[in-house]
Amino acid sequence: MIDELRRLHSNSYVPISHFPVSASVVMKDGNVFFGVNVEDASTRAGTCAERNAIYSAITAGYTRGDFLEVNVMLASGEIGTPCFVCRQMISELFDKECIVRCYDIYGNFREYTVEELCPFPFGEDDLK
Repeated sequence: MIDELRRLHSNSYVPISHFPVSASVVMKDGNVFFGVNVEDASTRAGTCAERNAIYSAITAGYTRGDFLEVNVMLASGEIGTPCFVCRQMISELFDKECIVRCYDIYGNFREYTVEELCPFPFGEDDLK
């Protein structure tokens, strides 16, 4: 997984930030989907690597509860966590005990549960 995440940094489209990020989501059935961050001049129209990987899984037919873990790697050499927009998507689709593993390019990582990263999730019940 680490080598694939590292390799994917070159696929990021980051002409503004020059900050490549790669991610994967592992499904409960063992399938894996990858994503990279993609940005554009308006910046808001781009997407993060985490959501890109999640959207690929959704496009393939997976849904809430099918996700097992998220893996994220920054090309900067630092360990970083998903942004709050990605955390929102993760909290809606992943069970609270699922793992979010955040890597640096050297293979070091920190591991969190979804509940640890999203202790106060906003969900469907909040819209009623």
